[in-house]
Amino acid sequence: MSTALVIVIVLGCIIALLLIIGLFTQKNYLIEREIQIRKPVTEVFDYVKSLKNQDHYSKWVMMDPGMKKTFSGKDGTRGFIYAWDGNKQAGAGEQEIVQLTEGEKIETEVRFMRPFKGLAYSTISTTTVDDIGDDRLQTTVRWVFKSRLKYPMNLLLLFMNVEKTLGKDIEISLGNLKTIIENKVIPNCQLQLKNEDQFEKQFN
Repeated sequence: MSTALVIVIVLGCIIALLLIIGLFTQKNYLIEREIQIRKPVTEVFDYVKSLKNQDHYSKWVMMDPGMKKTFSGKDGTRGFIYAWDGNKQAGAGEQEIVQLTEGEKIETEVRFMRPFKGLAYSTISTTTVDDIGDDRLQTTVRWVFKSRLKYPMNLLLLFMNVEKTLGKDIEISLGNLKTIIENKVIPNCQLQLKNEDQFEKQFN
C-alpha cells in the first residue's frame, strides 16, 4: 500500500469521525453580557431602541465604516429593517425589529447573507437598578445574542470559543454605549458634545 493511499485513508477516517461527532455536538449557543449606565432607563432605552444608533457603539458595525446601508420602515418601531453590505469582515445581512416593549426591551432577528447564511436573535433589555439615592438613576443594560449552527457547521463550536469571542465583542459594544450615554462622547472619534441638543441631533 502506497504512502499516498494511507494518507487518504487516514484523512477520510478523520473526516468521517468528525462528521459523526457533529451529530452529537451542540448546535445552539447563547451569549449574555450586561453593564450599568448612570442614566435613567427612559433615556437609555430611547437610545438603544434605534438600530441606526448601533453605528456608534456596536463593534460589529464598526468593522467596516464604509459599508453600504439601507433602511426600511421607521427606526425604533416593530418591522424596521437595517440592511448592510460590507467588506469580508462585516459581511452582508439585515436586522429587523421583531418585538419592542417600550422602556424594557427590543428584540431583533438578524439574517446573515454573507460570508455564510445564518439566523440569530438579539435582545437588548433595560431595567432600573433597585437601590437607593443616586443609584435610582442607574440602568442595567443586558444584551443577549443567540443562534444555531446547522450540521455540519456546528463542528465549528468544537474549535471556536464562541462565548469568549462574541462575548468580548458585546462587552466592547456595551462599553461604547456607556461612554456615549453617560459622557455624550462618540468613542470612535472622541467628539465631545457640548449640550443635550447636540447629543439628540447627533445620535437620533
